[in-house]
Amino acid sequence: MTSPLVIAIDGPAAAGKGTIAKRLAAHYGLAYLDTGLLYRAIGRLAHERGLDLGDGAAVGAVARELDPASLDDAALRGREAGELASRVAVHRQVRDALTSFQRAFAVMPGGAVLDGRDIGTVICPDAQVKIFVTASPEVRARRRTDELLAKGRAVDYGTILAEVRERDARDAGRAAAPLKAAPDARLLDTSEMDIEAAFRAACGIVDEAPYRDED
Repeated sequence: MTSPLVIAIDGPAAAGKGTIAKRLAAHYGLAYLDTGLLYRAIGRLAHERGLDLGDGAAVGAVARELDPASLDDAALRGREAGELASRVAVHRQVRDALTSFQRAFAVMPGGAVLDGRDIGTVICPDAQVKIFVTASPEVRARRRTDELLAKGRAVDYGTILAEVRERDARDAGRAAAPLKAAPDARLLDTSEMDIEAAFRAACGIVDEAPYRDED
């Protein structure tokens, strides 16, 4: 019997992991979950309620009542939601509340692609394919700046770079599921790649992976 293919994509903000993961899901006919949206939704809801984002118990309660339907809100893709997500993701109560949801998604019969920051290390440590997508802070800040400028936002590259570095430090330094590559993950550095080259490289990693049929 063939085990459903699970692809775990991890990496820092603006490295391209979301775009790569979504395209891999479409290419291989797998379900796709952007796990970052879960944290963005929780961060925004907690902020709207006026909660202290440093209060793990309070924010964890928000996580336990999260409605998956709220993930369709386009506002969750914004820069502000990303910052809120990083602030609430440091809490173990939040991560514990979301672990079951993500693992249930990963074992869907048809297989799945999940992207986030702890997929290969915590959520799906047995995933057949693990890719850690990264790029230099300077490249990621430039991509984010260009994206926001294209949307008509007045932003400063230096400010964005500082935010990228601050978020990297927060994500890598948190006690609960810090951002890091799984020991068996393949590294994909997109610093010198456009999205087409990055996608082709990711497909190569998937196609070369030694996942097997099981009886």
